[in-house]
Amino acid sequence: MDLITYQAHIARAKQRPALIALALIFFLMVGGLAGCACLTGKKEIESAEELAEKGMESFEDEDYIDALKAFNTLKERYPYSRYAILAELKVADAHFHRKEYPEAIAAYEDFVELHPKNEAIPYVKYQIGVCYYEQMLSKDRDQTPTRWAILSFERLLKEHGDSAYAMEARKKINDCRKLLAEHELYVGRFYYKSKHYSAALGRFEGVLTDYMDVLPPKTQRELERLIMACRAQLSEHIADEADDNN
Repeated sequence: MDLITYQAHIARAKQRPALIALALIFFLMVGGLAGCACLTGKKEIESAEELAEKGMESFEDEDYIDALKAFNTLKERYPYSRYAILAELKVADAHFHRKEYPEAIAAYEDFVELHPKNEAIPYVKYQIGVCYYEQMLSKDRDQTPTRWAILSFERLLKEHGDSAYAMEARKKINDCRKLLAEHELYVGRFYYKSKHYSAALGRFEGVLTDYMDVLPPKTQRELERLIMACRAQLSEHIADEADDNN
């Protein structure tokens, strides 16, 4: 072997490890890229039935966040699927269980508007009332949710008075009316203590007219005494004014 051939042989020998290393790097890169493609590639799209099952499983496990994700995805992807109505109802129920009452009310109302003849409508209208009922505040606070609860339950009774939810709706209306009576008495007492007897009398007489049937006997007797006291104070005030004018 001449010197030139020998040098060439040595050079190739020296290059072989480098070539092998490059080859290994190449294959690792290709393999890694292939793995990334698998991870980032499009996931198989779940069917409407699969999403419904997934949502119901999460709902039954009280995992309402995942249930909302599944049902909202079902609604968006398959709006005309036979599972879409289920998804619409369970979205409302999931919000209800999460105590997200405004969102639940909106979802239930949408259901009523979209499916007025659906067999679940009595339940949905009852749930709307319950959403307001659950937001009721103490007697010294604003009673708007209480009034909306009454209106919602009355709508149910008017339109579905023979439904399975009618009896419970009547009970809740009674609870709401008791709270409204307590609220009116609370405000009336405040006016009375502040010596605004005319305003107090108006409140007390309103309770006597609108809520007498839900007041316990002890409260009824107190109310009658307060009304008499207000009238006496107003009469005395009128007499004092007459004396001053004379």
